[in-house]
Amino acid sequence: MNEIVKSIPIVVLKGMTILPYMVIHFDVNRKQSVKSLEYAIKNNRQILMITQRDTETDITGVEDIYEYGTIAEIKEVVRLRDKTAHVLVQGIRRARLLDCSFNSEYTIGDVEVCDTGTNYSDAGLEARLELLKEMFKHFLSVSGRNKGNVTARIDAMHSLDELIYIVLAECSIDYEERQYVLELESIEEQYDAVCDIVCSEIDIESIKKELEDNVRARVDKGQKEYILREQLSAIKEELGEGEDPDECDRFREAVANLNAPEQVKDKLLKEIKRYDSFPFSSSEAALLRSYIETLLELPWNNMSEDNPDVINAQKILDEDHYGLTKVKERIVEFIAVKSLTSKGSVPVVCLVGPPGTGKTSIAASVARALNRKYVRVCLGGVRDEAEIRGHRKTYVGAMPGRIVNGLKQAKTANPLMLLDEIDKVGTDSRGDTASALLEVLDTEQNVAFRDHFVELPIDLSNVLFIATANDIGSIPKPLLDRMEVIELNSYTSVEKFHIAKEYLVAKQIKACGLTKSQISFSDDALCSIIDNYTKEAGVRELERQIGRVCRRVAKLIAEGTVKRGKKITTRSLKDILGTPKYDDEQMTKESTVGMVKGLAWTSVGGTTLDVEAVTMPGKGNVTITGKLGDVMKESAQVALGYVRSIAQSYGIEPENFEKKDVYVHFPEGATPKDGPSAGITVTLAILSAFTGRAVRNDIAMTGEITLHGNVLAIGGLKEKTLAAKAIGIRKVIVPYTNRRDVEEFESEITDGMEFSYVKKMDEVIKLALLD
Repeated sequence: MNEIVKSIPIVVLKGMTILPYMVIHFDVNRKQSVKSLEYAIKNNRQILMITQRDTETDITGVEDIYEYGTIAEIKEVVRLRDKTAHVLVQGIRRARLLDCSFNSEYTIGDVEVCDTGTNYSDAGLEARLELLKEMFKHFLSVSGRNKGNVTARIDAMHSLDELIYIVLAECSIDYEERQYVLELESIEEQYDAVCDIVCSEIDIESIKKELEDNVRARVDKGQKEYILREQLSAIKEELGEGEDPDECDRFREAVANLNAPEQVKDKLLKEIKRYDSFPFSSSEAALLRSYIETLLELPWNNMSEDNPDVINAQKILDEDHYGLTKVKERIVEFIAVKSLTSKGSVPVVCLVGPPGTGKTSIAASVARALNRKYVRVCLGGVRDEAEIRGHRKTYVGAMPGRIVNGLKQAKTANPLMLLDEIDKVGTDSRGDTASALLEVLDTEQNVAFRDHFVELPIDLSNVLFIATANDIGSIPKPLLDRMEVIELNSYTSVEKFHIAKEYLVAKQIKACGLTKSQISFSDDALCSIIDNYTKEAGVRELERQIGRVCRRVAKLIAEGTVKRGKKITTRSLKDILGTPKYDDEQMTKESTVGMVKGLAWTSVGGTTLDVEAVTMPGKGNVTITGKLGDVMKESAQVALGYVRSIAQSYGIEPENFEKKDVYVHFPEGATPKDGPSAGITVTLAILSAFTGRAVRNDIAMTGEITLHGNVLAIGGLKEKTLAAKAIGIRKVIVPYTNRRDVEEFESEITDGMEFSYVKKMDEVIKLALLD
């Protein structure tokens, strides 16, 4: 009894039949067939290849497909950009379909494996094997396809079943004839049918050769090329490969109308000539078609007209963004300079700031102000250099890089191209992505940028590049050197309130299908959302919370619970958003020994950081905990070294460092922390622990320390100051060299705050350590 295989995935083929022992590439574009392939890959990679009876109709049931097919093994699947799958399979065994289902997401069925037996004697089997081999070799010789590898493969075969299918696959017959042989019950019937097909093919090839000889004898040299082209066109049409006989002519017409340098046109015409000589279904033809289409779609010399009006630019930036005064000034200056200088003379702008502060939207506003096409290229997590420079055409599935694709998308040679998350590009065995960007962003080099796929110089000097980053420290120095940095700092609570009231509320009301008469927010409600339900540098989470409120009101209106407009107040927020996520943090009520209030910068803005230090009997060991980075661990070691150097000045016996262990902890151990700005904070905590003197609870501090007690500058001071102010601290110790940063702060930040500028650690100790 034949083997039954249950629940095997099925791919229904149109216009082709796959045979056992056959290795073939083909494309699958039906959604259900692609799902069947994915299902097979997740299991044993076996799949039933069965043919559709009528290529002109849609499949509605089992009656629309043939009864017999081939169980094949999936060797390789490549997903293409148009959701098509390029598949390589090898036929294994003939099978008969017993039952199948077309209702699921993928097609599955039950099949019976049909192994053809033979009644030939050993001598009869050997004789038929040798006869078929000789017939097929004669066919290869007559048809001019007598290749050594095919002949060697045929000679090595000892299975009549395998030989029948291999010969059938090599014959130039349509799928219906192959299907007919596949469905024959016995190997004897299959053998006779294949012998008839080979004999017929030999006769056809002999007649064709005779006709070609007669035609060649009658035509002169001038008509030879014309007749060969006509023959090739007729053959392609008969084989179903000549679906678009005028494609090359259309390509040549497109080249004639292309606004591009002569070098590009010459290259295109050469490639079109090569493409015309390849068979329509060959892999080389597909690659050349993709290459030609890419070159034709690039804008080359097509430019959009800039709008140099700086007043209009200022108006658009004010319409789209609240606050950010200095950022807007820099952007308007940048636009003014761009309008007055020649191409390539304005540096690339890099907008640096925490998430949600409007970096991407500012770039879109600049594009609108300049009347340029806007293209966003996301670089987050990109590790392959080919993503920037493209793949070489020798690779399977080669395609141009993201820069070239951006130009194709913009359809102009001078778009505004946003390089988003440029600080998150990576490096691995596939190349250095950041280094590939150097040529893109260098205004002296990008006039002849070379994409590996395009292979022609592309002028990027007209492209206005704007990059965004969260952390300037993560950008490689050579790349940073090619950009002009504009910082976007965290928003204050007042700025968030105005942004919410003037922009976010209206945006979310519209997104939820509501009107202003159906929902409104009180000022206290917006302030409550900002203070109690969000904790971020930008306004992304704030917008999400406002959206949650709007969706809840939309639900109540749809249910009929709310008849009139609903006013959102602080009282109704708890019912909609639940218990506040963030309680108001307050400064420590009492001054404590070994506890210092530090200030830190995180990806979501500033925060306070309680650094704790204690001493205990031991052997002079030092323990530091709190999920710290290498820089912060080194900063703690420097702090301990400095304390030991000044120990006698503060009455600490030197032997205490040998008889006591020091334990330094940074709370919220699950949160990663790194950077040198906690240096003076750790130093004061350790000194307080050894001296037993408490640290003032109403002071927060930040600054890097050296072994000689010098206090060095730090970054993110605006965010840190806002964090201190939020918990009620009004006195902040900062490095003296950061004084210029404080002078640039808005009055909203500095009002009520007292800044103490220090150069040495001694000054910090006098200000914060109690007697």
